Amino acid sequence: MKIVLIGMRGSGKSTIAKLLSKKLNRSLYDLDKMLVEQVGMTIPELIQKHDWEYFRDKESEIAEKISHITEAVVATGGGEILREKNVNALKKNSKIIFLKTSIETLLERIGEDKNRPALTNKKTLHEELETVWNERKNLYENAADGIVTTDNKTVEEIVDEILEIV
Repeated sequence: MKIVLIGMRGSGKSTIAKLLSKKLNRSLYDLDKMLVEQVGMTIPELIQKHDWEYFRDKESEIAEKISHITEAVVATGGGEILREKNVNALKKNSKIIFLKTSIETLLERIGEDKNRPALTNKKTLHEELETVWNERKNLYENAADGIVTTDNKTVEEIVDEILEIV
């Protein structure tokens, strides 16, 4: 069985997946990193050269590619759940864990990270995160087999909670 981590950008999916895969001695698949390697450019460069729809198409290709894999840990991109076919692909042989994180914590973690292109035309990162959270909250919850709140917890505590669920 795969363990698939979903959640907003900045929720800790990649960081938590690293420790989880190490603890379980399983392969790690970071879908955003796989996408960057596949297209040969950063996500901001990809969005600028093409558009979000193209990015989402590439994201779907990778979700389908890893759907048959078992015994792995997968860190998804924050918008992976926007397409039902991605969720269906990720659910194969998997437990999906939603890393639920408050907007305040996301703001602290993301800061001024230039590798995260704007998702909306909002003036501030806070407004953007609120907008995206409101659009995606139900999608995350509906896709998840388990939910772990990450606020005020160490990576180790979050990993232990995930292991209790799976």
